[in-house]
Amino acid sequence: MSRPQGSAPNFTKACIVMFGVNITWIFMAIWSIWGLIAVACTGWCINRVISFIAARRQM
Repeated sequence: MSRPQGSAPNFTKACIVMFGVNITWIFMAIWSIWGLIAVACTGWCINRVISFIAARRQM
């Protein structure tokens, strides 16, 4: 008695929203502990990593 497999739900939008929520609280925590310059450096590093991944995927 096997049922046919249905398609998996698309959680892309939920993933993007939760990424935004998580990055916001992480930046707020870094800001409250080490200051705005640490948040700017962390954001710059994350941007570099994402750019590196995007360039690598285009190869």
